[in-house]
Amino acid sequence: MNKVVIVFIAFLTGISSLMAQTKISGKVLDNSNHPIAGANVYVRDSYDGTSTGADGTFSFSASDSGKAVVVISMISFEKVEKAVVLNGKEINLNITLSEGASQLNTVVISAGTMEASDEKKVTILKPLDIVTTAGAQGDIYGALKTLPGTQQVGESEGLFVRGGTGNETKTIIDGMVVAKPYFSGVPDVAARGRFSPFLFKGTVFSTGGYSAQYGQAMSSALVLETQDLPDKSSATAAVSSVGVGAGINKLFKDSTMSIGGDFNYTNLGPYYNLVPQDVKWNLTPVFEGGSLNFRKKTSETGMLKFYGYTNYSQLGISRPDIDSTNGSQSNFVLKNRDYYTNLTYRDNLAGNWKYYIGASYSYNQDDITPNNYHIVNTNQLSQGKILVTHGLGSLSLIRFGGEFQNNLDMSNFDITNVPGFVSYAHTKLRIEDNYSAGIAEADIFLTSKIVARIGGRYEYSSLQQKSNIAPRTSVAFKTGKNSQVSVAYGEFYERPETRYLFEKTTLNYERATHYILNYQIVEEKRTFRVEAYYKQYQNLVTTLPVSPMFPADSLHNNGQGYAQGIDVFWRDKKTFKNWDYWISYSYLDTKRQYINYPVLAEPVYATPHTASLVVKKFFPSILVNLSATYTYATGRPYYNPNNPVFLGDRTPDYNKVGFTASYVRKFGNAFSVFVIGVDNVLGTNNIYGYQYSTDGQRRVAVTATAARMFFIGIFMSFGIDRTQDVLNNN
Repeated sequence: MNKVVIVFIAFLTGISSLMAQTKISGKVLDNSNHPIAGANVYVRDSYDGTSTGADGTFSFSASDSGKAVVVISMISFEKVEKAVVLNGKEINLNITLSEGASQLNTVVISAGTMEASDEKKVTILKPLDIVTTAGAQGDIYGALKTLPGTQQVGESEGLFVRGGTGNETKTIIDGMVVAKPYFSGVPDVAARGRFSPFLFKGTVFSTGGYSAQYGQAMSSALVLETQDLPDKSSATAAVSSVGVGAGINKLFKDSTMSIGGDFNYTNLGPYYNLVPQDVKWNLTPVFEGGSLNFRKKTSETGMLKFYGYTNYSQLGISRPDIDSTNGSQSNFVLKNRDYYTNLTYRDNLAGNWKYYIGASYSYNQDDITPNNYHIVNTNQLSQGKILVTHGLGSLSLIRFGGEFQNNLDMSNFDITNVPGFVSYAHTKLRIEDNYSAGIAEADIFLTSKIVARIGGRYEYSSLQQKSNIAPRTSVAFKTGKNSQVSVAYGEFYERPETRYLFEKTTLNYERATHYILNYQIVEEKRTFRVEAYYKQYQNLVTTLPVSPMFPADSLHNNGQGYAQGIDVFWRDKKTFKNWDYWISYSYLDTKRQYINYPVLAEPVYATPHTASLVVKKFFPSILVNLSATYTYATGRPYYNPNNPVFLGDRTPDYNKVGFTASYVRKFGNAFSVFVIGVDNVLGTNNIYGYQYSTDGQRRVAVTATAARMFFIGIFMSFGIDRTQDVLNNN
């Protein structure tokens, strides 16, 4: 009898569940009554939803009951929300989506700037492009190296752009500077960036001539904008050949607040046991860290964002001592701790006014043990910023504001067991700089086809007791429906590196003047850009001639230099169905007389010709994406003490092929991506330079730590089906 009751109750429960199902169907169109394929349609705060088909139609069943909100969203369009009542009766919705304001057919400032945003029409790379680009290994900076203007520097951290050093490119998150965007690395081994591409909804990569909103970067600015409120709650998990990771994002019931976080652990020990390395790792590279984000919509236009992360890493390497004749080793051990927090708030005021307030804090400590030395370098950067924007008509605007930075650098240096030094020798260095800047800028649309950006920065350093004024101007002319010409001019200043300011705080700002001419055509699924530029460097720090008695007197701002060239970019996703490829080429002519360069010479990180070809093939029926990247660069100069011509020798040409295959599969509520990648498929022995012994009789090539890099991983997302995003991106 009990079994009968149980079966009967189960039957009634099943019937009740079926009766509670509400079918929701309809069609999504644009303002021209054309169907929109791939739009996301879902019930807020549930897992019920679908994507529109090629004809714009959709249909799904909702299991909840009562009042609910159906959300219709699509990249490049304004989101629509419809209130409905789920009561078992079919609901039919016919929705028209309007293009977002950024999609209006107006001219945009483009000289020196490449957008990589999910929301803008001038798009170069989206997050999915970054993670599916062979050879980039999911690193933002690695993917950017396939774009024109960048150099293939594999032995130093940083993004080297148009003749500038890696230190001349700054990373900005939500308007705030990131002091240490790369993991710390060992000498002659480049480090990857700390951030996941999916953290950001917008990316602006400026190779020069960028806005007065940003300063202290002579060459380039990478401006990243984090995601706003998520559409739904979700969770992620990842397992790969080098580590594990997991994350969660919780959208609260009223859809005005979310909180999320993640944790990642990477240990290269097991991988190195399987794939032999060309160097000896005496401390296996281990990286662990986590992040936390909070989003709160305070009003219709107000958004509060918090983002913070913490990272810890350790690694150590041993190499033969080039100056030793008995086979002794040179050791280097590094332990790093890094923290970053970022809090921003944006909102509108009455009368077409908007404001932005931001604060950030960065902390980085490198504990370094090279042989018998022990060095602890610590940097703390606190920043506050405020910007006020006032709209003038429908397009023009003015913005003004200011920022303040407190930069504290400390270095503790110990020497032990070194002949000629007392074992307790200890040196402490400390400098603190209060940097302030005023910002004023206007975007003036003379017509919808002509826009001018005029502005500048005033900067002051309390440490250097120096100030500067940096004017910047850009003008863009729309020459056709999809084409335009832009020109830009600007002055860009940067304080000298900390290692020089430790010795001499009165050094002046280093300076670069940019001149840029750009032409671009942006059509649906096709982009063509060509850009010519000239940069003049002044006040670069020099360390020659050396003063043995007074080393600080050897530091001056007598350096100079120039960089000029042409960058070309072509991307095509239209000609061949389910194919995507881009070609980038850079010609660079640059020379510098700086640091210990006795004459004007091409720097060791620069090369005249660099080219990349990225090809992707997507198989929609099986959701497989194949990607291959080929990168070529002519040889770079290097110092040979036996050659009387300074930097008169060149390395062999650089060649590298990368390959990545990804497969998308949905298991229940888990959207999964399987990835297999090989970097430097052909095992080319690329040489970045040479190290010479003190007597100049022996040398060692600087190369990658292994001929190839292999990667296997699975990435899972729970709660959000990203299949349509993959389809839309191909």
